Amino acid sequence: MSMIDARLAELGIELPSVVPPVASYVPAVVSGNLVFTSGQLPMVSGVLPETGKVGDGHGLVPAADAQEYARLCALNALAAIKDVIGSLDRITQVVKVTGFVASAPDFTGQPGVVNGASQVLGEIFGDRGVHARSAVGVAVLPLDSPVEVELIVSFA
Repeated sequence: MSMIDARLAELGIELPSVVPPVASYVPAVVSGNLVFTSGQLPMVSGVLPETGKVGDGHGLVPAADAQEYARLCALNALAAIKDVIGSLDRITQVVKVTGFVASAPDFTGQPGVVNGASQVLGEIFGDRGVHARSAVGVAVLPLDSPVEVELIVSFA
């Protein structure tokens, strides 16, 4: 068992299968010693657990739920990375996380939502999981997803 696979097991995390693209693209691309993932939605067995805008109020996705969805997005991104490089042990650094949050007009908690992705990467990779990050509020995301995350990682 690889070191990262052992760490995932210790954390009780099972990587999902690679989420098939919803359009004409691939889940991840290698360029030199970097892997760039496509934006990953919080798909679970091919289904979004919830849709809509994130915010505080009736009919909106609560920020705490969206934070969990960002975590799922990061795990889906790791599955895509593993698919193209073979082992997550090869990751030398999580370089950049970009999180998009479908936000209600008055919602400003995007950084807290994207923390779901950042925290799980830190739990899994330790110092190698420390990264630069952007958390962006947007009007709408594909399939009406509340959150989308993409990663850039370096590997050896």
